[in-house]
Amino acid sequence: MDDGQYAQPLSLAKSAPSNDDDEGGLDLTQIVGAVRRRLWVIAGLTVLVATGATLNALNYTPVYQAQFEILTEPVTVETQVISSLPQTLSGREESLSTLDETKIKVLLSPGVLSPLVEQLQGKYPQLSYQALMKNLSIKVTGANILQVGYTNSDSELVADVLELVAEAFLSYSLEERQTDIRQGIEFVEEQIPQLDARVDNLQQQLQNMRQRDNLIDPANKAQQLTSQMGGVEQQLLNNELELAKVRSLYQDLERELSENTPELATAVALKDNARYQGLLTQLQDIDTQIAKDSVLFLDTSPDIRILREQRENLLSLLAQEGERVRAELASQLRELEALDRALRQTVERLNGEVKRLSVITREYSDIQRELQIATENLNQFLAKREALRIDAAQREIPWRLLAPIGEPQPSKNDVKKTAALGIILGLMLGFGAALGIDKLSNRIYTLRDLKYLTKRPILGAIPLNRQLKKVSAVVSLSALVEQVTAKYTLSSASGRAYQIEPFFEAFCSLYANIRLLNCDRAIHSLTIAASGDDEGTSTVAIHLAQAAAAMGQRVLIVDTDLRSPELHERAGLLNKHGLTDLITGQFELEEAIERSPLENNLFVLTAGSIPPDPIRLLASQKMVDLMHKMQSTFDLVIYDTTKIVGLADVSLITANTDGLLLVAAIGKIKSGVLERALDDLRLAGIPLLGTVANRVKVRKF
Repeated sequence: MDDGQYAQPLSLAKSAPSNDDDEGGLDLTQIVGAVRRRLWVIAGLTVLVATGATLNALNYTPVYQAQFEILTEPVTVETQVISSLPQTLSGREESLSTLDETKIKVLLSPGVLSPLVEQLQGKYPQLSYQALMKNLSIKVTGANILQVGYTNSDSELVADVLELVAEAFLSYSLEERQTDIRQGIEFVEEQIPQLDARVDNLQQQLQNMRQRDNLIDPANKAQQLTSQMGGVEQQLLNNELELAKVRSLYQDLERELSENTPELATAVALKDNARYQGLLTQLQDIDTQIAKDSVLFLDTSPDIRILREQRENLLSLLAQEGERVRAELASQLRELEALDRALRQTVERLNGEVKRLSVITREYSDIQRELQIATENLNQFLAKREALRIDAAQREIPWRLLAPIGEPQPSKNDVKKTAALGIILGLMLGFGAALGIDKLSNRIYTLRDLKYLTKRPILGAIPLNRQLKKVSAVVSLSALVEQVTAKYTLSSASGRAYQIEPFFEAFCSLYANIRLLNCDRAIHSLTIAASGDDEGTSTVAIHLAQAAAAMGQRVLIVDTDLRSPELHERAGLLNKHGLTDLITGQFELEEAIERSPLENNLFVLTAGSIPPDPIRLLASQKMVDLMHKMQSTFDLVIYDTTKIVGLADVSLITANTDGLLLVAAIGKIKSGVLERALDDLRLAGIPLLGTVANRVKVRKF
């Protein structure tokens, strides 16, 4: 083959299509497979649990049980009479009789049960408080119903315990009520003197405030001040309007008198003055008369002169009237301003009184409110004291038994039922343990899991062959041929016909799939490797080469595992000289290659002697040249290599081939190791043709 052809390895395999349905969880196939693989775990746990359950049932000692129920709400005649009275505890019996976790703990406390234990120890010395609590059960079955039960192997002890427990609980109910009432009375009597003193103190404070501020009710006083404040503010508003009006008139009059002559002044104040308007009318009449007479007479005539004198007199009167009007407006303006100042002082004074009254009102309200609260509390405590005294007069037990304590009944034991339950429990534990162990093993058991992890097509599934054994290197050639022929019954190139078994047929299918990977260019060389040790790479390599040779191809299989070679043992050859000797130049290629006794077209190049540094030999140019020569001489060259993880041998060999075939032993390989191997291949840029699932267990029907 051309040297430049392998300068850049071609990735002939396409990524397998991902299937979202295959992701996550366990499907039925995985569960069935896990159960089949861990059947011994299921069987062992089932037998163990069933045996233990059966033995326990056979050795079972009968246990006696009895119970009683107590109604915890008061139903006595005294309670019915007193409950109608307000402020009594019996009137609130529904809330007081509620059974909660705290009350149950009190009933089971040593303070309630220890006296009856001491009483029983005279007849049952072995009984203790802990032993009593271990077998005593108590629960609430209704709103006010308490169910108490006891179990023991001694029926007489069960009856005695329940009788004393019932008496103790009934006595506790009466004692609890009397204790609560006594504590309530003591507390109320302690609080009443304090409340009484508080009421007296607040009343004295209220009286002192009224005398100090000379008022009876701050609310009435506030209402009066509010009314006064409203009236004064209204007067102030009206005065401000009138003041603004007069000031405007005065300023208008000042401007008109200073800018115009009296007859031309048009101020509003002058228009509203009747006398000024009368003088102005007379002046206009004289002006009219002068205008008429000036047509008939000369300006020096006596008539005209008289009229002009009259006109001058009227102008003087107009000026005097204007000054008089201005003086009136000025006087009115001063009066309004004085009134405005007086009203504002009044408003300020009233505001001060309102602020002072607000403080007094707040203090008065606080004292009044505290006095009301203190008075109500005092009245309530007085009523409560009388009610508690009525409650203290009760003497009947508030709780009562709903029915007499029954006879202790022995528990029943069904051996068959117990054994069946043991078997069911054992199966459930076994299934759970099997699935857990299978999940924790982290191994790949199915082709689907392998395909999902590698994202590459599975080119072949090699069935598990338990009869497959290593062939000794010293066995005779004829014996080897007979052994292989008997095991695999191959169809050789010379035309001898044998029956094909599924094991060899899987390799024929594998080689056919490899040829179909790329229709444009045939695959002439490939590397077979696995992620770890003992996954059957040599077995796959020798049988794949045998299948290709049986199809008429000249096949050379090369053992490049220079660390622990074993291909020669699989092929039935002696490892006298091989690849190591070719690289070092001790032999030629034709001298080192041997024909396999399995097929005429199958040739084998063993590893040869184990070198001290295999990497140095595999990375040498001599090795590259040797690979090119072998690939140009044979139709197919298969390289059997070491494991991928932790070694660089696979990367060095595959770099000069058409790709790598990854072998995975189903049931042995772990997903973590396989993922590391795939990462190593991805980082090294190795073209992965596909995967071969080895040791696949085929179910027989």
